[in-house]
Amino acid sequence: MKRIAGALLNYFFKGLIVVVPIGAAIFLVFWAVSTVDSALNLSDVFWRDANNKPLHIPGLGILNVLVIIMIAGILVTNVVTDPIKRWFKRWINRLPFFNFLYSSIKDLTEAFVGDEKKFNEAVLVQVNEFGLKKIGFLVQKDLAKLGLPGEVAVYFPYSYSFAGQVVIIPADKVKPIVKNSADMMKFVISGGVSGLD
Repeated sequence: MKRIAGALLNYFFKGLIVVVPIGAAIFLVFWAVSTVDSALNLSDVFWRDANNKPLHIPGLGILNVLVIIMIAGILVTNVVTDPIKRWFKRWINRLPFFNFLYSSIKDLTEAFVGDEKKFNEAVLVQVNEFGLKKIGFLVQKDLAKLGLPGEVAVYFPYSYSFAGQVVIIPADKVKPIVKNSADMMKFVISGGVSGLD
């Protein structure tokens, strides 16, 4: 009886290892999609059914987001000229708090999907005399403008978080990691349990 209970418990835990990550990932994707869809779905404002009740069309909010992003990309690529970009930048600069939020989010977005991705150089940094090392991403190779020649800025993401920390360290203390930066980011964010397959 004990062997059967042990085997069942073993199967249960193995199933848990498979089901929990899949379930959590599906839940997070569903939650994000449904939240965006609910926030930007205007179907119940513009359309009504035969009984004159608001008509909700699932997925229209996501479609709105995709269309807006596509139109913005087309406009920026083909229509928006340098004078308009400069005017927009001046207008943004007049709103200090909005400018701070806008520029921070823009820089973070460009770091992952822009033409000049910032988190593309994984590095290993020894942080103390006992040999403790941390994995980070080289984000600035030259800090001479800050009066720090020979120093670099390294971003250390936290595990299981989108937060992180930037540290300034001598360039000779930074050792490049010859591995895909996306895999290294996955390795750090997952707490070291994935990304090295």
